[in-house]
Amino acid sequence: MKRALILLLFCFSIIPVFAKHITGGEVIYDFIGTGTNSKIYRVTLRLFRDNLTMGGAPLPSTVTLGIFNIDNGTLIGGYRVVQQASNQPVLVIYSPPCLTNPPQFDYSVGYYTFDIELPNNSNGYAVTFQTCCRVDGITNGGSNEGATYSGTIPGLNTLALAQSDNSARFVTGISIICYQKPFLLDFSATDPDGDSLAYSFVDAYNGGDAQDASFAAPAPPPYGPITYYAGFSGLTPLGPGATINSTTGIISGMAPAAGKYVVSVVVRSFRNGQFLTEHRKDFIVTVAPCDYASADLDITKSTCDGLTVNFHNNNSSALNLTFDWNFGDPASGTQNTSTQEFPQHPFTAPGDYTVRLIVNAGTPCADTAYSLQRVWPGFHPAFAPIPPTCKDVPVQFSDATTTDYPPINYWFWDFGVLNLSNDTSRLQNPTYTYSTVGTYNVTFIVATEKGCRDTLFPTVTIVDKPVFFITNDTLICTVDTLQLHSNVSTGTITWSPNYMINDIHSYNPLVSPDVPTTYTATYSDPSGCTGTDQVFVNVVNDVTLLSVNDTTICRTDTAMLHLNTDALYFTWTPANLIVDPTVQNPLVFPNAPLTVFHVKASISNKCFKEKDMNVRTVPYPVPLVSGDNKICYGTNAQLHASGGSIYLWTPPAYLNSTTIPDPVSVKPKQTITYTVSVSDTLGCPKAVQKSFTVNVIRLYADAGPSDTSVVLEQPLFLHGTGGTTFLWTPATYLDNPISPNPVSQPLNNIKYTLTVSDENGCTDTDTINVKVFFLPPSIYVPSAFTPGKKDAINDIFRPIALGIRSLEYFRVYTRWGMLIYSTNQINAGWDGTYKGQPQDPGTFVWEAHATDYKGKPVYKKGTVILIR
Repeated sequence: MKRALILLLFCFSIIPVFAKHITGGEVIYDFIGTGTNSKIYRVTLRLFRDNLTMGGAPLPSTVTLGIFNIDNGTLIGGYRVVQQASNQPVLVIYSPPCLTNPPQFDYSVGYYTFDIELPNNSNGYAVTFQTCCRVDGITNGGSNEGATYSGTIPGLNTLALAQSDNSARFVTGISIICYQKPFLLDFSATDPDGDSLAYSFVDAYNGGDAQDASFAAPAPPPYGPITYYAGFSGLTPLGPGATINSTTGIISGMAPAAGKYVVSVVVRSFRNGQFLTEHRKDFIVTVAPCDYASADLDITKSTCDGLTVNFHNNNSSALNLTFDWNFGDPASGTQNTSTQEFPQHPFTAPGDYTVRLIVNAGTPCADTAYSLQRVWPGFHPAFAPIPPTCKDVPVQFSDATTTDYPPINYWFWDFGVLNLSNDTSRLQNPTYTYSTVGTYNVTFIVATEKGCRDTLFPTVTIVDKPVFFITNDTLICTVDTLQLHSNVSTGTITWSPNYMINDIHSYNPLVSPDVPTTYTATYSDPSGCTGTDQVFVNVVNDVTLLSVNDTTICRTDTAMLHLNTDALYFTWTPANLIVDPTVQNPLVFPNAPLTVFHVKASISNKCFKEKDMNVRTVPYPVPLVSGDNKICYGTNAQLHASGGSIYLWTPPAYLNSTTIPDPVSVKPKQTITYTVSVSDTLGCPKAVQKSFTVNVIRLYADAGPSDTSVVLEQPLFLHGTGGTTFLWTPATYLDNPISPNPVSQPLNNIKYTLTVSDENGCTDTDTINVKVFFLPPSIYVPSAFTPGKKDAINDIFRPIALGIRSLEYFRVYTRWGMLIYSTNQINAGWDGTYKGQPQDPGTFVWEAHATDYKGKPVYKKGTVILIR
């Protein structure tokens, strides 16, 4: 064991070190003073090391950083090689009590500091360190990928010339996190300038082109993210059960499975409400397979939809053995307490109750938690409908929430403008003006003094003009009056021209122009948003009505009737033969030889014309098909069709003609189905198809193997197949020449021919050659063979079985007795190889055991020479 450990350590000692000991980093800066059109900063790179990483090198004594002008991406003053200034331990700042299987943590942080004077620019500077190779086995992504740690020093776009700034800096402590348990992880930061800070998860950066720990050419931004695995992302690095408090930077929730997780947090600095810069920390967090007993309840929990509440301990540890609940509701009597793990309690009345949970009472690992349970049912959050509104017009947002226990004392609206932080309001009914057309997803949070709270998500549509439209272009006769329509009922509307119109300010006026007229409607909604629309009213003296000619169709078909007209409305009869009797070009389905369809085409009740159309129907042809549906292979089939005057046969294979009623299928080689399309000249333009199958019967006589052999006096059992009747010729030596399975006792070589036939008169023949050996039954084995020759002659060493009923075995050995081939199949043999490898030339030993046709055993052995 000791030798194995020494060898393992030696193996690790010769593997190149790729900085897999580095578990995180951040870049911070401090303002020192001003220069000539410049500012001087002290920059510090913090690198975190897991001291328990097997084979990990110590933190580098020097690192290489790049300082890049974000305005143009250029490197400032060359790459900086910076020495390590100090190395300090990282403290565990939170550990749950009564841990089982506690993890061992040993982290340190190295500091690399240098001063730099940077000319004033617009967008600031990026200070960057890149390294290869995060540790192996990371659970959420980036395993064995590189890392980029970068800080941003603000430019004049966000930091005025006379202002100074010191970056925020994260705490360096770590927490013990047990898998699938509630946890707290401190990613908070302090800001020396007192700027406001806002936290969020962000994608961790990969290492770019970094190949080793001493990578000396970090690249300018932008930087790409690591590859996250399924179920994780930069925004959910610990899974969906963990969130970060945007105000405090505390990560909390339910921990994921045990493993290592890359967590990257960005903190954004705001000064006097204006964004200044952002700062990142990237750290590989360990979730350990530890456990602990505890009581963990939400500090405050509100129920606003009933009096019954379900309770549970947020820590579902198996070490929680007993549960003592007190719901703070003495009026409920014996129901005020419970020892269940997941109790349900019906509170007696609305109110605030102090709930207490004790787990493992009376033991060293007992724990107590309290929660303020607020029970105030009857809370119904809502907002007033928000109609589409024009850009640059204030949108009114209105709270429509009701509650049985007022007051409502909290409102928060986020109006959904991306990349803006000032599009919010704490008013109950605010207004907001959008400057860009689009759809905005608004967030509305409403809460009561009793703790009821909900989040709604209204959608606001901003348009260039109001949703306003009027009647489509239309047609009237000179004797008609027409009512125009708009889609609005509030606001003001004005129609022009003021010609033959009863009220230019009506939403739905009456018009009666005697000449074609275009009316324009100008509309203003109550908020002052305006839009226009037009309608063209064409005026004619009477209806134009023309139709296509009368038509003929196939009976049972449908037909479309066509009108050339300017009419707007139609009434067709008889309606029971029409799909829709109110359309201009209806589908009809007449069955009588002649049907007269009548149409009344109108523009109005006063202005119309009428017309008749005749539709004749002709029956479909009725095809009949017959012929030879069974033929023997090699013969012809006669086909017959009738019922029409025009014929077309498909497929054309084997046919002597495809356009006559009685074609011949000439010696088809397989069963085939023909389809004939039959049409006539009576007026139905459609063909009717009919199919007919010619079944080609082909017999396959089989007299057995083409060649066989027997020894003198050995009976030969013939076996024939392929038909229903059989005839063997000649009948010499046969016991029954018309049996499918006769027995022959040949005295000389002979050739038999088998003729088979079936009930259709189809026939086929096959032959078998019988070789008679004037030798006793035995196994005859050659003395040499030549495998691998290109002539393919004598390639296989096999026994010749004459008069043999069965072969028990045939085996081949080397001269040293090693078995290299064995079979019990007659006519099988050895190809001169063993396990796929050709054997060298030489002498091999064989033996065989068989049984002859009389049941006597046959034993043989000998040698064979392999020649190559």
